[in-house]
Amino acid sequence: MTITLVTCSGISNTGKLTTQAALALLQRRPGGYIWVRAEQGADRIADEIEDVDEVIVLDGCTDCCAKKKLAEAGFAPDHHLIATEIGITKNGMADVQFAEIEKVVNTVQQIKR
Repeated sequence: MTITLVTCSGISNTGKLTTQAALALLQRRPGGYIWVRAEQGADRIADEIEDVDEVIVLDGCTDCCAKKKLAEAGFAPDHHLIATEIGITKNGMADVQFAEIEKVVNTVQQIKR
């Protein structure tokens, strides 16, 4: 089963974190994940996730930009992860730390399927 990751891909550290976590997951399990960036238009997102098995939204903060964009495309996620709700601090333009990437990756991998 292929899992689709929808990330907010924002410019804050937590937004960049969702991008880096998605890239790490793609590298660790080639073919196991598809990555969709929420910054795309709703029509394109709808086309990309129309026939997928499972959708996990990775939002950096409680603004939930990726989840909102997915809803605009007419879909709801199977799972929704918010980085700031698993202990990541939003620090504006701070650099993303390796430990933060690992925390998000591990949380995604622990989602019950």
